[in-house]
Amino acid sequence: MKKITFLFAALLMSAFSYAQIEGKWKTIDDETGKPKSIVEIFKKSDGKYYGKISQLLIKPEHETCVKCSDDRKNKPLLGLEIIRGLKSEDGEFTGGNITDPKNGKTYKCTVKTDGADKLNVRGYVGFSLIGRSQTWHKVK
Repeated sequence: MKKITFLFAALLMSAFSYAQIEGKWKTIDDETGKPKSIVEIFKKSDGKYYGKISQLLIKPEHETCVKCSDDRKNKPLLGLEIIRGLKSEDGEFTGGNITDPKNGKTYKCTVKTDGADKLNVRGYVGFSLIGRSQTWHKVK
């Protein structure tokens, strides 16, 4: 009985901690350290995770992604899909990309949970060592 209880508890804990990137997350501006936007991360029917800007907390220079060079070019920032195609692998979310609307550049992306209320988001070119990381905070 103890083994069954332990197994159930372990499965329950892993289920709660496994895909906790879904939801709304507050991004922080690298230059000012102030909250910049709210990004909503969700899972599509293809089983991959995506993120879109659901709220702007700082008035941007442009209301659209003027520097984007793909299908997001000149699309409104509000609702803009900035994370695409993340897959869950061993507790980490990889294989996707993230776009910085400020400069229009797209980077490879990995996301890891840091407890229940923080995400470590890393965008990089080539190898993960060459890139930039941000900590996003869960919106309650």
